[in-house]
Amino acid sequence: MASRSAVPLSITADRFVDEVTAGAYAVDIRGQQTRDTDGIVVGALAIEPADVLDRLTPGSGHALAAAAPATRWILVSDDGHDAEWLAWHLQARGLTGVRFVVGGQRALRRSAMPDHVRRVLATVAEH
Repeated sequence: MASRSAVPLSITADRFVDEVTAGAYAVDIRGQQTRDTDGIVVGALAIEPADVLDRLTPGSGHALAAAAPATRWILVSDDGHDAEWLAWHLQARGLTGVRFVVGGQRALRRSAMPDHVRRVLATVAEH
């Protein structure tokens, strides 16, 4: 088993689609008002930042059904900073499959995903 220091904490925006296609859950941790203003992350679960730790930690009273120690989560915030903080805390709780997108939703938007990629993410979100 890898030591905690060897566990990556982040991914770049260009890896986002590959990670989600490979089974990671995308989690948009921006507030609703920000999602309304700046747009959604297609295919992502939307969880308010204050609820992320409880919703993604297995065994908490409000954990998602998919929350398990081995579940892979990709956290997306505006610029990556809030997602980094939460990813760090979740990894400290033993959830080594948690990553954040460096640069957040802004980096995803700049990466200009082609329409066919957006359709793949939307399909993944439906399941």
